[in-house]
Amino acid sequence: MIQRALEKKLLSDIKPQKVVLLLGARRVGKTVLMEKLTGAFGDGVVFLNGEDFTTLEMLSARTISSYTQLFQGVKLLAIDEAQNIPDIGNILKLIVDHIQGLSVIVSGSSSFDLYNMAGEPLVGRSNHYMLYPFSLKELSQEESGVETMQLLEERLIYGMYPELIHIPDFDKKKQYLLEVVNSYLLKDILMIDGIKNSSKMRDLLRLIAFQMGSEVSYDELGKQLGLSRNTVEKYLDLLSKIYVIYKLPAFSQNKRKEITKSSKWYFADNGIRNAVINDFRVISMREDVGLLWESFLIGERMKKRNNANEFASFYFWRSYSMQEVDLIEEFNGTISAFEFKWNNKIVKAPSRFLENYPDIDFNVINKTNFGDFVK
Repeated sequence: MIQRALEKKLLSDIKPQKVVLLLGARRVGKTVLMEKLTGAFGDGVVFLNGEDFTTLEMLSARTISSYTQLFQGVKLLAIDEAQNIPDIGNILKLIVDHIQGLSVIVSGSSSFDLYNMAGEPLVGRSNHYMLYPFSLKELSQEESGVETMQLLEERLIYGMYPELIHIPDFDKKKQYLLEVVNSYLLKDILMIDGIKNSSKMRDLLRLIAFQMGSEVSYDELGKQLGLSRNTVEKYLDLLSKIYVIYKLPAFSQNKRKEITKSSKWYFADNGIRNAVINDFRVISMREDVGLLWESFLIGERMKKRNNANEFASFYFWRSYSMQEVDLIEEFNGTISAFEFKWNNKIVKAPSRFLENYPDIDFNVINKTNFGDFVK
């Protein structure tokens, strides 16, 4: 089993009277990781599933006496898919405040439901972590640099979901990703914020998939979908809260000459993006290889920072004269700029960028040097 980068940190944070929140999209390996963590505790572990009716019934009483009867003497309580449990934040607060010696870890595939509901009641009582699909650094435990290069084009198409890694058949990989989009993703879309009809959400996802890496006009998306600008923004925000897509805002320290209000949207995993548009053609047949490479590298950089518990902010940069930089990273007081090229073409920093930010380090990342950038 490939060791997840967060495993040791999570283990060290599981302490009595504390709650560890493990967030992440469906099928990224939260349940497997929780089972491994709970296995390290031996006896005195209770593992519950928030999608199970019995779990909902057990926790519904919301009284100290009920929880004392259930969990007295338990060392670790683990709850998978906890976002399905109504008022989960206050339930966990009661449990950790009144059951001495009990540690809690819960997972969820929707930050809208879990983090928002649990956040306020658990202030000072919890730590939260994001689990992404496999990173290249995690996979390097069982593959050489040569193997990573051999599999690179495949991963640009099919992504990095854990269950895909050991599926050798491309048709089965495609089937798996389509199932994730059409079953699990659809389920989450219907659950969030009382959405009754998922068709507009699915149409919006397709439009974002085709516009990935480009600046998005909410007004234009609204016209195409028959929705208001506010509704489009709301839907995009909700989709980001189930970890399907994320926003890259514009970077600027010179607002008169640079774009500041625009945003780009990316999918958290290339495989999910390609499943949304049902396009699994090989790299040699695609026109969007540069975009897939850009998305892949930004995602891997975010995993690198997240898995190392390093807090960084990410942006893109563009001037009104249409000069552009793919990624700006702010980390530990330092700003770095990155341009991504699938080929080994030599690229210079945009003149306007150099003029405005002569002290920012500019780097071109391609197939020959991406290892250090992502690992």
